[in-house]
Amino acid sequence: MRYDKHSGMAAGFVNDEEITATLKRAKTLAQDVGRVRAIIEKARAFAGLAYGEAAVLSYVEDGELLREMFRVAAEIKQHIYGKRIVMFAPLYLSDYCVNECRYCGYHASSGMRRKQLTQQEIVREVQALERMGHKRLALETGEDPVRNTMEYLLQSIDTIYSIKFDNGAIRRVNVNIAATTEENYRRLKGAGIGTYILFQETYHRPTYEYMHPKGPKSDYEYHTTAHDRAMRAGIDDVGLGVLYGLYDWRYDLAGQIMHAEHLEAAFGVGPHTISMLRIRDAGDVKKTDFAHAVSDGDYKKIVAIMRMSVPYTGMILSTREGGAYRDSVIELGISQVSAGSATGVGGYTMGTQTPQFEIEDHRTPVEMTKDLLKSGHIPSFCTACYREGRTGDRFMRLAKNGQIGTICGANALVTLAEYAQDYGDEEFKALAGDVIRQNIEQIPNEAVRGKAEGYIARIQKGERDFRF
Repeated sequence: MRYDKHSGMAAGFVNDEEITATLKRAKTLAQDVGRVRAIIEKARAFAGLAYGEAAVLSYVEDGELLREMFRVAAEIKQHIYGKRIVMFAPLYLSDYCVNECRYCGYHASSGMRRKQLTQQEIVREVQALERMGHKRLALETGEDPVRNTMEYLLQSIDTIYSIKFDNGAIRRVNVNIAATTEENYRRLKGAGIGTYILFQETYHRPTYEYMHPKGPKSDYEYHTTAHDRAMRAGIDDVGLGVLYGLYDWRYDLAGQIMHAEHLEAAFGVGPHTISMLRIRDAGDVKKTDFAHAVSDGDYKKIVAIMRMSVPYTGMILSTREGGAYRDSVIELGISQVSAGSATGVGGYTMGTQTPQFEIEDHRTPVEMTKDLLKSGHIPSFCTACYREGRTGDRFMRLAKNGQIGTICGANALVTLAEYAQDYGDEEFKALAGDVIRQNIEQIPNEAVRGKAEGYIARIQKGERDFRF
């Protein structure tokens, strides 16, 4: 099959022959400094890069050119999203799984003790998350058609939205579950989910089939076309993700950008988010067993190239990356991070379950947000776009022309003020107050600025949940 970004078949829009040929050309073209600089300058115009141009940048090793790529990636993020970093946490509902994914701690033959949360246990987990100040969750389950049914998931979503604990409330539920049918995606849309997220893991089909030897996830075609079914069902915000380290990262980078180009060509809306993941220890799975494990230097390159190639997307960095290194990666274009994460079922209140993967960043949300404030970022607990209907092509239009920054910046400051009032210690309140005062003056729209100041004054008097 020939490459066709409009194709409804995976082999058409993520085409192996095209990727292989592109990478071969790119390795040679990367030696042309003039061509590399021209690609970097194109990215600086905020219009994105094609997969072939991204492939050229993937072979750049010159230190000066790499520093220029990193600067441009940061400029793009600043232009579109400003200083804000959206905060979220995962919530694992069930680790029952029938798949034998070779990189996952939940693989069917692992011998681990399994757990599925009851609705009462979900209430306790969500109360713990609300106590941390979280407003946005990503739901996670293993794939088990008998236990982890759509009915169970929909009931869980309804439970989560119903819980109000002190000033806490979950205002947006994103869902990361296995590929399913168009009808099930319609049901998820009806339940009021935010983004549907599905990780491809790897676009290299032989590696994908090796990594998934058993279970429904072994069907490459069905898995890779899942976002198409979700969008046909009316879910207009979808998220992509690769687990870098399963195969040559350059191949998967090109495939991921091809997938983004396909969604935009076929549906007029590219991915709302792209999760930047790499292999980690997971139960009896060890990252040292993977020949393609990605170095710290190459991982930074991947993040920068993705921001340059798909400038409008929300880029997610999880607690798979840790400490000062994670903070340095955030600077290259990340716009969403998890904090205080537990990657096992019941991990927020029970603490005994096997995690899906080992986390590297153990900071609490308050500790993480303090560090973000100190480095000049604005931690945001905003869920306004989803609740105001700014999704799909409406969100993309605002993101691509840079107008989303004014709305997002104001919402970030308002939600930061709410978070500081409810969850911050004295140091946090002082840091947040300084950041709010400095940044509210920079809101260019006078009406928005005045409204934001009014909202913050009302928050200090006890009112909650304001948004633009």
